Amino acid sequence: MIVIGIDPHKQTHTAVAVDGATGAVLADLTVKARTPGFERLVAWARDLDSERLFAVEDGRHVSGQLERHLIGRGDRSVRVPPRMMGESRRSDRVWGKSDPVDATAVARAALRHPDLPEATLAGPERQIGLLVAHRESLVRERTDKICKLRWLLHDIDPDLAPALRSLDRFKTLDRLAEALQALDPAVEIEICLDLLTRCREITVRANELERRIGAIVKTHAPALLQIPGCAALTAAKIVAETAQIGRFPTEGHFARYAGTAPIPASSGARHRQRFNRRGNRQMNTAVHRIAVTQIRIHPPARDYVAKKRAEGKTKAEAIRALKRHITRAVFKTMTSMNQPTDRLTAVAA
Repeated sequence: MIVIGIDPHKQTHTAVAVDGATGAVLADLTVKARTPGFERLVAWARDLDSERLFAVEDGRHVSGQLERHLIGRGDRSVRVPPRMMGESRRSDRVWGKSDPVDATAVARAALRHPDLPEATLAGPERQIGLLVAHRESLVRERTDKICKLRWLLHDIDPDLAPALRSLDRFKTLDRLAEALQALDPAVEIEICLDLLTRCREITVRANELERRIGAIVKTHAPALLQIPGCAALTAAKIVAETAQIGRFPTEGHFARYAGTAPIPASSGARHRQRFNRRGNRQMNTAVHRIAVTQIRIHPPARDYVAKKRAEGKTKAEAIRALKRHITRAVFKTMTSMNQPTDRLTAVAA
């Protein structure tokens, strides 16, 4: 068996074949990142060995077309996180960086981690992810416009400044526009009105996307919405970042992917766990959002955190423990959509 590591780029993909037993480099190839190049890559790999595994550095949009092509040709493919590739490259006896070196590191990382999830064809979760990312991009743009608007308003008249977190409301935008139009014409006023118009446009579109995302989530993963603190946008983020829950053999694997699995940091008689900086940070953000909301609105979650604090844990450590329970509930919910959610949500508390 051979493992073919691939370092993907926008214009070219570099592949290196290594022996599945020894990790020794057998051959390498660079092709254009287009369909004819993919066909050449598959034919080259088949000539090398009938039993093969493709290991592709996870480059999302850069590697997605290649993954779909490989799956369509019946080849197995796994995704290697860039961090894992970097660690493999740093541990190599040959120092340096190039596309073949990176591709070799990808292949050897796949050999060292045989439990990497296989790539699959994207389903509704990809569309959900694209919509969520587009809405978040619009919200970031609106935040930028609001910051510029507030500075201009402060320069024009500090009393014009609206309440915090209110510039996504149409009434506030209308009231502020009327106040600005009543002032003497000036360049600052003109820019403020343009910014208000753009904020309104973004808010309309963001609200449309939120409703659309909510409708898709209710159809695709309604059980997630039954977990306390998990609203439509958070559920959409979880579905999109999970891709397919069947990729994870156990909830422990899923917790490591989400960055909520505990990392031991004990010494002597002191037993503690530290913050996990690894894993999918977007997924971790979604779980953290659920945890913070549960502490605010869900009494069992508050009691759980209080219990952990009484055991001597810090507030941050108690929240991490709660996030681990929530991750377990999310995993069980996504793998058992037809089961009653009352028992599952109780676990998250």
